[in-house]
Amino acid sequence: MLPDGYTLRPLSLGDSAALAHAALRNREHLRPWEPARPETFFTADGQLEVVRGRLHQVELGLYDCWLLWHDDTVVGAANLQNIVRGAMQGADVGYWVDHQHLRRGLAVAALEHLVQRGNALGLHRLGASTMVANLPSQAVLRRCGFIECGRIPQFLHLDGDWRDSLLFNLVLHDGPPRG
Repeated sequence: MLPDGYTLRPLSLGDSAALAHAALRNREHLRPWEPARPETFFTADGQLEVVRGRLHQVELGLYDCWLLWHDDTVVGAANLQNIVRGAMQGADVGYWVDHQHLRRGLAVAALEHLVQRGNALGLHRLGASTMVANLPSQAVLRRCGFIECGRIPQFLHLDGDWRDSLLFNLVLHDGPPRG
């Protein structure tokens, strides 16, 4: 459950300016955990391009994108990404919280929302990866019932180098594929 004053809303085309402000405000906070970004990423036009791409993936059923708002300010995001149907019925989770809004239970609430969305979409499992050094994210995943299930050496190029990642998994149900 989100604390008072916070809401999660689906991503929309009009969110690009607020996302640009959030990206710029959190540039250093998120830098260790994200790929290198071009300067345009931190502008409203650059975010408009990102939003259009994500909304296209939503239309294709590959993404489920949510923004965390505090009043009229974007302070985080929560996504189901790489949604796969067929025999897998799974997705990966992704989330972040603004550096000025940490330690309020927002990441846990956002991830709990993604688990609910995964169930609503009929998914069987959710996966996540975190850099080995990202202990706060690992704690959020564990608190939400995700189980560490492996390590991939040199999995992602982040913060200027190939980084190992820990993998986490959450099985949502044991029944046959839905939908």
